[in-house]
Amino acid sequence: MKNKIEIYRRELNMTQQDLAEKVNVSRQTIISLERGRYNPSIMLAYLIAQVFHKNIEQVFIFEEEGDVE
Repeated sequence: MKNKIEIYRRELNMTQQDLAEKVNVSRQTIISLERGRYNPSIMLAYLIAQVFHKNIEQVFIFEEEGDVE
């Protein structure tokens, strides 16, 4: 899943460690999220969006896989 975590984090002059501490995860989790290697739980997505004062859809770009009918 694509996201704008790094963009919003840098806008706030926040390190990966700062963000990790705010949402109670490891820095490695933030790195994995930023690189699109890990999809967050809905709760983690919500917490990250709150830190940036955004809604989840502004931070995370949901892409459909295949046709949904």
